[in-house]
Parts: sequence; C-alpha cells; structure tokens
Amino acid sequence: MSVKTVIFLSLVLDLFAFTIPLPLFPRIVEWYTQREANDTNGLLARTLQAVAFLRRLSSNSKMDSRRWDVVLLGGIMGSLFSALQFLVSPYIGTLSDKYGRKPVLLWTMVGNILSALVWVQSTSWSSYLLSRAIGGLSEGNVQLAIAILSDITPPETRSRSLALVGLAFSICFCIGPPIGAYFSMNPFQFQSYLKPGWELNIYATPAIITLVLLSLETLFLALALPETRGSARAQKTSATDKTPSKASGPKPVPVLSRLHRSAILKKANNLHFAFLMAFSGVEFTLTFLTYDLFDWNNTENGRLLATMGILSALLQGGYTRNATRKIGEGVMARRGVISCAISFILISSLPYLQPTTASRVIYLAAVFLAFTSATVVSSLTALASLQCDDEVSSDVGSPLAKGRALGQFRSSGQLGRAIGPLLACASYWTFGPSITYSTAAATMIALAFAMRSVAK
Repeated sequence: MSVKTVIFLSLVLDLFAFTIPLPLFPRIVEWYTQREANDTNGLLARTLQAVAFLRRLSSNSKMDSRRWDVVLLGGIMGSLFSALQFLVSPYIGTLSDKYGRKPVLLWTMVGNILSALVWVQSTSWSSYLLSRAIGGLSEGNVQLAIAILSDITPPETRSRSLALVGLAFSICFCIGPPIGAYFSMNPFQFQSYLKPGWELNIYATPAIITLVLLSLETLFLALALPETRGSARAQKTSATDKTPSKASGPKPVPVLSRLHRSAILKKANNLHFAFLMAFSGVEFTLTFLTYDLFDWNNTENGRLLATMGILSALLQGGYTRNATRKIGEGVMARRGVISCAISFILISSLPYLQPTTASRVIYLAAVFLAFTSATVVSSLTALASLQCDDEVSSDVGSPLAKGRALGQFRSSGQLGRAIGPLLACASYWTFGPSITYSTAAATMIALAFAMRSVAK
C-alpha cells in the first residue's frame, strides 16, 4: 500500500471522527445549560453570569437570551480547541523534524483517544471542556499528513497530492455529520448496562463511535505507515528537466532564494490567518443560525453539512486537483474567497426572507461555501509547502524546515479559528446574523483584493 493511500485512509478515519459532533454543538451546549441550571457555583454558571452582564450592556433588546447565550457559549467552546492548536502546532512540527513524522503522529493519536474517552463520560460542562482541551493539545493528524505528503512528492505535483487532504475533509463532511445526527436521535441505551449511580454523556453513542474510529486509525498508522522524513522521492527532479507544454503536465516550480521563499511563506501565513478568522467564525455559527432562525434539529443540520461535503468532495476530486496545476495556487485560493463572499451575502439575507424561501437560499449559499471549502485552504497549504526545504537539515529549528514551517502555517490558521468563533458569536449575539454575515462578506471582498499579488 502506498504512503499516499495510507495517509488518505488515516485522514478519512480521523476526520470522520472529527465531523461526527459538528451538527450536535447547539444541542450539546443547550443540554449542559439545562442540566446545570440549578448549579450556581459551577464553571457554566459563572460563565453564564458573565454573559448576562454583557447582555445588559447590549443594545439588542429583541434577542431570545436563552438561545443567544447558547450561541456565545458555542463560540467559547469552538475557540478553545483552536487556541490550543495555535499554541502546540509549531512544537508538533518541530518534534517531527527532529524525531520523525510517525512517532510524533502516534503520540498525538494517544491524546485524541484520551479526549474521546473523557467525552464519553462528560456529564458536566467543565469535563466536556476538558475533553475539548485534550483534543486541542493533541490533534496533529492533518498537520503531519501534510508534512508526510510533502516529504514524498516533488514540487511539480505537490498541489495535486495535497488536495487529498481537502478531499478527505469533504468526504467526511458527507458522512460524519449525518452519522452523528442519527445516533444523537437514536442512541444506544448504554445506561441500562451501567451500575446504579453511573452516568454517561447524553451523546455517548456518537462519542463511542469517535473513540472506535480513532483507535482503528492509531492501529492502522502503527502497522502501515513508514517513516518519510528525508524521503529521497521529494528531492528527485525530472530526468529530462525540460519545460513541459500545457498538455504534457504541470509547470515546473521556479527555484527561488530562501529570502524570497520566506517572504512568500509569511504572506501565506497571514492570508491563512485572515481567511480562517472570517470564515471559521461564520462557519461555526451556521448550525447556531439554523437553530435560532429555523429551530432545526440535529438531523436537519447534518443534512445541510452533508450537502456541503458532497459538493466539496466532487470539486476536490475533479476540478480543484486538475485546475490548480494550470492556473496556480494563488488564483485558485482567490476564486474560493470570492465564492465565500457571495455565500455570506446570501446568508445575511435570511432573516428578511419567508421561511420556505430562506431554507432554499441557505442551500444555495451552501453551494458557494462548498466551493470555498474545496479551494482556499488546500491551495494556500500547497503554496506554503512549496516554500519549504525538501532536504533534511541538521538545524531542525530552521524557519523553512518542513515540519516547523508547516506547523507555523497551521498555527496561523488555528489562531484565526480561535478568534473567529468568538468574534462571530459575539457579533451574532449583539447585532444579529445580518450584520455579522454582511461584515464577514465585506472582509472576504477586501481579502480577495489583497490576494491579487499572490494570484499573479
């Protein structure tokens, strides 16, 4: 089995586990607020007191405080995971440069399994946040998968190989949310098998499925993945070393100075941060928006996310992998940002539409979001990877060492993902969805203008 196949299958298992709880977040938060309503000294109660104080300062007097508190708490929950990823990603990358990709990846998987175990039994808000924190400190599969694929592929075809990461995301968005939604509505009755006084999380069934998937992934990686750090395949060049025609294959990657590559890498990091700060915040509030406006349940949210996943997978498997070779990573990323702006404009109109029309418009917006998911991050990731050193340097702390550089790239994106949900939820909570999504659309338009130099 090829390394590419091993990485792709491991990503499918990992991201399947990651996407299972996505449609559940609004109901998870609501369950904890109802469960701990009488606990005046717990972490959740103190958090809600702070929220109530902020609400009194808000000018929005028409909001349903219970629903909007759920949105804000969801933002805090979403930001915790990404903030910890921002802190730990560079260290994971540097450790993989020093000790190898495989051992570091297996250790991160141990942390992911522990996170799932805590989620299974988390019957309090504080224990659920603990499971999210462990997961945030441990998640390294995507980052190290990108480093491994970069190890084994030459620059000329790297964009096509790294598109496998986005394809795995898209496939898992097709299957993970519906599975999570189904088993949240039709849970296995574990409680009847427990001793009196023992209790599991209300969503123990999805949590246990997550645990099984992560355990299978760890075993699969331990048996099937070879070490790739310093792979000679990534350093091979074409024997002919000729510039191919448009019909003969991808264009050769120009040789740039380290200073020039460092500058491009820095710009890619900044774009990654800016895009994900705007995108992830609004993306995170999407299921809260349907909960707030339409009172959708987990199944309906899962259906929406699955639709986006199917469309994104089709684009990743066909259009993105082939078109990027012809137009370049920067152009492809810019097209995805423009598509995102269109989607956000459509979503900002939802509160003013009739319910039947609004439910159709949100699916139209999902089409544009699917294109964004299939293009922007994968293109920027390929752009960043192409600036890294392919050789194994004795200086594992080099800014262009592959593990460290890609760790910094992921860290910049995770910082955006940490800030984005808080900003979006606070804006949603204070000003409402129309202003929140309109502002995000304006941000994407400005970002598209800023990406003109990268597109060139």
